[in-house]
Amino acid sequence: MRADEVTDCHVLVIGSGGAGVRAAIEASQYGETVLISKTIVGKGGCTTMAEGGYNAVLRDVDTCGGHYEDTMKGGAFLNEHGLVDILTKEAPLRMGDLVKWGAVFDFTENDEVAQRPFGGQRFPRTCYAGDRTGHEMMMTLTDRLLYVMEHAKNVTVLQEYTVIDLLKDGDSVIGALALDEKGDIVVMKADSTILATGGGTRVYDISTNSSSGTGDGYAMGYRAGAELIDMEMVQFHPTGAIIPYDARGRLVTEAVRGEGGVLKNANGERFMKAYDPARMELSTRDVVARAIATEIQKGRGTKNGGVYLDVTHLSREQIETRLPVMLEQFLKFGVDIRTTPMEVAPTAHHIMGGLRITPECRTTLAGLFACGEVSGGVHGANRLGGNALAETQVFGKRAGEAAGKAPVRKKSVDERQVDACRKRLDAFLSGSTNPVQVRTKLQLAMWEGAGIFRTAITLEETLHTIRHLQTMNLKAASARNLAECCIVQNMCLTASLICRSALLRTESRGAHVRTDVAATHDAEHSPFGHTFVSVTREGIETHEVKT
Repeated sequence: MRADEVTDCHVLVIGSGGAGVRAAIEASQYGETVLISKTIVGKGGCTTMAEGGYNAVLRDVDTCGGHYEDTMKGGAFLNEHGLVDILTKEAPLRMGDLVKWGAVFDFTENDEVAQRPFGGQRFPRTCYAGDRTGHEMMMTLTDRLLYVMEHAKNVTVLQEYTVIDLLKDGDSVIGALALDEKGDIVVMKADSTILATGGGTRVYDISTNSSSGTGDGYAMGYRAGAELIDMEMVQFHPTGAIIPYDARGRLVTEAVRGEGGVLKNANGERFMKAYDPARMELSTRDVVARAIATEIQKGRGTKNGGVYLDVTHLSREQIETRLPVMLEQFLKFGVDIRTTPMEVAPTAHHIMGGLRITPECRTTLAGLFACGEVSGGVHGANRLGGNALAETQVFGKRAGEAAGKAPVRKKSVDERQVDACRKRLDAFLSGSTNPVQVRTKLQLAMWEGAGIFRTAITLEETLHTIRHLQTMNLKAASARNLAECCIVQNMCLTASLICRSALLRTESRGAHVRTDVAATHDAEHSPFGHTFVSVTREGIETHEVKT
């Protein structure tokens, strides 16, 4: 076996965001656990960037049933009922864990965790720490992980290691192949493997995701034979920064609207009254994103191609204490949001689809678990703001527990897998195409052809472009650049899964809008279920609609 290093453990957790770290904390109770990350734990991924909040039912006047109904309606009834039930019932418990571990959330005068309103929800149930909630969560989780490492001494953290493929023994996953920072191959054997790799909207030209949001987990799971669902469901956050150019897509948190921010077009009109007069700016993200895109398309956008998000009517104290990150961010851009409206436009934000999972986070492959954004089914066709951070904790714990309780297995590594990996990497060293060029072309094609509004023609054209890019012979300048080539291949595969799934769904639903298909039903009465794709089959579930 031509590997540079071999590691064996009970549970391998791939990814170090909120879901991955929570999974590692839980798995450590059951045996030797390895947490592997292509970034620095607590610094990379999207959890630490999340600003808005964490949804949980904490008040007697609120109910888990109400949270369930809001999530199902917001997800256009494509969500997995059982997963939503788990999310809404267990989110308060996992919030309790965070507070017990020292998370500093905002509190009310009555010494209760403060909650703010978010779009699509009947009750202000979004817990927050100013507008840096995800950062506070990650600091708490990493502190807890360090505590576990110091006391249990059965957790190993590997940072700046890039997992490039899953290892299999027959039909079972038995670990993964990774590259260390020097480009050497590391074989990671594990009784259970958890994918917690986050999302992949970096396949789009304008995205809120960190540079690590490249869809690696979707691609690796697919290649290994796992089934993915609803990959067409890509959420475009309504409000991303548009200026300066190098800040395009940077998230302008929903907390801005939750605190009372209003949207206006270039004519000064508060246009959401034409799209959702009842909920206005606190409508669901898919509705608000389409409204903004429509205003821009119809010539009512700003000269920079956006709309205005205005908080100048709020008190300076409210802005400074509730939205400090937004204030600081825009001041760096030369805009004081206390006196001047922000300019915003939709930006690719979150993939609702992913690996099909059970309530225990088992995928369709034995030995493989998934949690967080890389998994599908929780959010359906559209995610409510605040549900993702809750998802990381609820299903991160469940994945870690289920993986940890799995039995020890005999793991036989097929040397041919390692040899195939070596040949793949060697080909990069003799390649001819700069991976940056491929990535740029991919991102532009996806933004133009698989964005908020889609047609079969634009999706087919985009898929054709992707398939052409997949034939490019990528070049690694040195062994240290091998990981970059693998990541770009993952981006191309993830993009193709999005387009293939979007072509399968011949309806408009949630975040997926097909302008070439006439509406014949509403979301609640759709005859369609999940789209599904794997190396062996693809299609869309159908069922008889009850009237």
